[in-house]
Amino acid sequence: MTPAGSLLVAEDLHKAYGSTPALVGASFSIHPGEVVAVMGPSGSGKSTLLHCLAGIVPPDAGTIGYGGRDLTAMSDAERSTLRRTEFGFVFQFGQLVPELTCLENVALPLRLSGTRRKAAERAAAEWMERLEITDVSGKRPGEVSGGQGQRVAVARALVTSPRVLFADEPTGALDSLNGERVMQLLTDAARESSTAVVLVTHEARVAAYSDREVVVRDGTVRDMAGV
Repeated sequence: MTPAGSLLVAEDLHKAYGSTPALVGASFSIHPGEVVAVMGPSGSGKSTLLHCLAGIVPPDAGTIGYGGRDLTAMSDAERSTLRRTEFGFVFQFGQLVPELTCLENVALPLRLSGTRRKAAERAAAEWMERLEITDVSGKRPGEVSGGQGQRVAVARALVTSPRVLFADEPTGALDSLNGERVMQLLTDAARESSTAVVLVTHEARVAAYSDREVVVRDGTVRDMAGV
């Protein structure tokens, strides 16, 4: 149900929380390897859009096609498997497991999918090298800087070679210098892997790393290409 060339397509999404509408006829599409920035003011519906696209929250109406499959017709278990195997996530505060080392955090998604420890940690080490954080491998999240911790979160999101990476305000807790470096490494790594990136942000400097910008306002989506 996805048009030729598109990896993920949402059409006419509606979502309300009680009597409050969050999405009102929102549509969205993204191609493999494309980075799309989703912008908009607080409360506009941009995070709700991301959660629907990722299969975290089901829309009240509308369709979401991914790789020829209909996410809205999947069971909770099927969507959970999809999020674990084909989607990656980076959030504003990283959400790393404090009891694990940074290397173990990056390897965690592979371990949860049944990969043996040595193979998982070998893959994790390779991603940590790409993201310039090998020096924190043996440290726990509480022992590293915010910028380093967010790079660990990016490595963890990419270690499974996801087809789509969902990043919700990934630099929101960082200073401008660290934010710039995280975005450069994230987008470079994603493009090299042909991973599509749905990037929710309210910052123009972060959106500048995208290939295309869309704006969510009052629950609808406007593509800024050519505007």
